[in-house]
Amino acid sequence: MDSICSALAYARLKQLMGMPDVIAARAGNTNARIDYVLDRFGVEAPVFMSDVSPKVSDVMQRNGVSVRSDSAVYDAIQLIDEKQLRGLPVVDENRRCVGLLSTFKLNRHLFPPREEASKARIVTASLASIVETFAGLVVTGKISAETGDYLLMIGAMSQETFSRRLEGHVTKQTVLFVGNRENIQMCAIQAKVRAIVVTGGLDIPEHVQQAARKTGVLIISSPHDTATTVLLARGAVRVERMVEPFTSFTPDTPLEMARERAADSPSYVFPVIGEDGVLIGVLSKSDFIKAIPRRLILVDHNEISQAVSGADKVPILEILDHHRIGGFASETPIHFWNNPVGSTSTIVCLCYEQAGVSVPPDVAGLLMAGIIADTLNLSSPTTTPVDKRLLSDLAEITQVDPVELAKQIFSVGSPLLTMSPDKVIKTDCKEYEEGGRRFSVSQIEELNFSHFEEKQTSLIEALERYQRKRDLFFAALLVTDINTQNSLLLVCGAAEFLSRITFPSQKPHIWELDGVVSRKKQLLPYLLNCLSMVSAAPSSD
Repeated sequence: MDSICSALAYARLKQLMGMPDVIAARAGNTNARIDYVLDRFGVEAPVFMSDVSPKVSDVMQRNGVSVRSDSAVYDAIQLIDEKQLRGLPVVDENRRCVGLLSTFKLNRHLFPPREEASKARIVTASLASIVETFAGLVVTGKISAETGDYLLMIGAMSQETFSRRLEGHVTKQTVLFVGNRENIQMCAIQAKVRAIVVTGGLDIPEHVQQAARKTGVLIISSPHDTATTVLLARGAVRVERMVEPFTSFTPDTPLEMARERAADSPSYVFPVIGEDGVLIGVLSKSDFIKAIPRRLILVDHNEISQAVSGADKVPILEILDHHRIGGFASETPIHFWNNPVGSTSTIVCLCYEQAGVSVPPDVAGLLMAGIIADTLNLSSPTTTPVDKRLLSDLAEITQVDPVELAKQIFSVGSPLLTMSPDKVIKTDCKEYEEGGRRFSVSQIEELNFSHFEEKQTSLIEALERYQRKRDLFFAALLVTDINTQNSLLLVCGAAEFLSRITFPSQKPHIWELDGVVSRKKQLLPYLLNCLSMVSAAPSSD
């Protein structure tokens, strides 16, 4: 109750002070009593976040640049140059990622090794794409959009030499690039090459055009010189011919895991894939150094072992707490307010006072509930004069009687009756570490112990399961009767620790703690003392 109410109240204060992006969040479920209070004062429960670890979605480039698999390599090169990229995800017509086009692959295509240079003359593309790359103009014939394998040949030699070279190739797949050499042009037409590209924007004699029409040879005019035209024509190759296998991530991939996989990959660009393989973003290696947009303020706890999963991987800006300081350390100075009052809701009230901001009525109701729950309506030994003063001030704002509110809160939803044994253990559980040993202490409040006897066996079994699953030295549950101000303590764990507990034993694993109601001020110091005696005891082989 105190954690939920103080988080909601402190987030509202931040919003009232001009920070609208601050929101309240919870790492676990609410319970019947919390739900009653939230409904009573008309406030939504905090957003549920089970893990705040940085994810790929925090730093990825959404709607990243990609290229269609049926695009020309020329278009991909222009896109890479314009966007200053090192690679592009390749997608199909439905934006499903089918591979990666890397600058390495493009460079190899443009500048192949000497022993493979002859293969670079073969271009798999449509004539329409080839002509489009160098902005050619069709002079004779009808251009085809059908993909084929075309041999690019340059007519920069004597007619005799050119004729001999043509004999070694399939002329129907040959595209000749030549200047205003009519003899070469006519020789190619007679051989019925697939197309002749006349470069330099030079004039094409009418008789050459007529001969081409008769033989069905396509003549195209290029505005560029021969070398430039051929270079551009090689960019007509479809991207799908150069697709490489790729490493991809989902938006929810932990950033740390993605970093490890990316470090072992030669790729610089990594597609981020959503449902059905659809590309939703791109992650590059430079994105790993981006600042994580998510930052935390911890309320009602300061030990990382009690915080939401991933809290140690994101910046923590502030802490408001009234528990022991559990060895917390930060890389930079932070606002840390640890005050030995009865509840964190009390500290949040003081924050409103310090900021000079009036407490809204709905927030005042939440803070009343937080103080009442954590101090057992001011009856706990943790209660201070500050708690009493602020509860009275809040009652003035809400016009709600604290005594009546306390009765209503504690009469709602007995944990023993409304929760499973496993949930009883986890619903208000704090984990600690002392002297290298980890342990947990849970607490629930009941109006009386009338339901305890029928639940005690299943509670012990649940406690033992939790202790083993979490590999704890011991796990404890404090069941408190808020009317009699007494508690029952259940503990499962190491035998040498259980033997140090000196409270009256009701039965195995259960002890009677008369007058003990506070986990923080009464039980935890006692358990830590028992733990220190175990650590100090001599060991024997």
